[in-house]
Amino acid sequence: MLIGELSERTGVSRRLLRYYEEQGLLDSTRSANGYRVYDPGAVRTVRHIRAMLDMGLTTQVIAALLPCARSGEDAPLDLEMCPSLVGTIRRQLADLDARIDELQRHKGALAAHLA
Repeated sequence: MLIGELSERTGVSRRLLRYYEEQGLLDSTRSANGYRVYDPGAVRTVRHIRAMLDMGLTTQVIAALLPCARSGEDAPLDLEMCPSLVGTIRRQLADLDARIDELQRHKGALAAHLA
């Protein structure tokens, strides 16, 4: 399928699809006229990428996790809990906890100035 069809089927802009390719998250081949051509599994891959982005993961982390993703085209994301994935998720959770703590401190400082 061409990039326009992939964009329509996933709701992701062509620009983002090209970005995913640049980041090594999505593969395509080139037709004789230079157009990007994606295999049918690209729909599932893009949906996995979007689900992981919604979890707050970076594209670098997603690149490492994509091989652990499994599901049908319309099924929700299911991650095979391989050991490297468990460690990555634990690190991400720790990072989120640290960011939440920092944001709560900022919120408290701002609220104190309003009181």
